[in-house]
Amino acid sequence: MSVNHKKTDGLPIYYGNIKLDMVLDLREKIISAIEKRKIYREKNYPVKQLATDLGTNTRYVSTVINVSFGMNYTSLINKYRIEDAITILNNEKYRNLRVEDVSDMVGFSNRQSFYTSFQRVTGMTPKTYKRLNQPSGDLKKKKK
Repeated sequence: MSVNHKKTDGLPIYYGNIKLDMVLDLREKIISAIEKRKIYREKNYPVKQLATDLGTNTRYVSTVINVSFGMNYTSLINKYRIEDAITILNNEKYRNLRVEDVSDMVGFSNRQSFYTSFQRVTGMTPKTYKRLNQPSGDLKKKKK
């Protein structure tokens, strides 16, 4: 069974050549690579490398990501990075880390990309998020 779409669906023409079971299998492999292997923490892990690691090509990987997640590869990777950053910023164990250290831990190669992505996802800067989510005792100490 193939997934068939016309050009007017807004999908790449070659998408009609991908079998549904292949789409589902590739989707699971992509999720596994991102969530279990945490490839998003690698600063330089392009879609081409993911495709090679999964034994397929970039067109298929990009198409499956676009159709399954409604975004491109970079946006998907950054979404996982921001979710990880939020987890770190909420973790008492890491409360003394600088925001730039968190950015580095989750795979961003520069501060500006981290701030832009973080604000796009959360509606606030990482520093504001960190300040608002510190335990109340920490806020009182800083006010003195």
